[in-house]
Amino acid sequence: MATSYPRLLVLVAGLVLAASVQAGTPAGLMTLDGRAAPELVLTGADLGKFDLQSQRGKWVLVHFWASWCGPCRKELPTIQRMAKQIDQNKLKVVMINTAETEDEVFIFLSSIAPDLESYLDRDGSITERWQPRGLPSSFFVDPQGKLRYLALGGRPWDQEAYLDFVRGLYAR
Repeated sequence: MATSYPRLLVLVAGLVLAASVQAGTPAGLMTLDGRAAPELVLTGADLGKFDLQSQRGKWVLVHFWASWCGPCRKELPTIQRMAKQIDQNKLKVVMINTAETEDEVFIFLSSIAPDLESYLDRDGSITERWQPRGLPSSFFVDPQGKLRYLALGGRPWDQEAYLDFVRGLYAR
């Protein structure tokens, strides 16, 4: 009987993957329950103030990352390329670095993804409030301020499946 559990898990995982592909959700994105997004107010020296509440009416991608994170290093250039290919009036990309210094973030981004800018969560309070399950984590917040999707781990955001998904969000 114990040997049937792995087969059952594989079958269930396959059905979940098939359902997400059929629904137009690329691999690695989870549909969330639509609860209200946690408060998010950020201030950056060069970026000014960001308040999630002020973004009502558009989708927001809230991305948590760190320079020491291997998957983040690989993913950030794909986010930069994606950002150049989407309508940023309909989907706002908000980068949040977790607990690193301004110098660390500036030096890192200038070498990996120079067109991206990031807010800093210096004391970790925003990360604590949002509770990503690891880094990188990307939350999609809908135009009404509800959490709709979560990507855990790095994703190739500049590939067609992900670009189509993102463009499909704001085409609705």
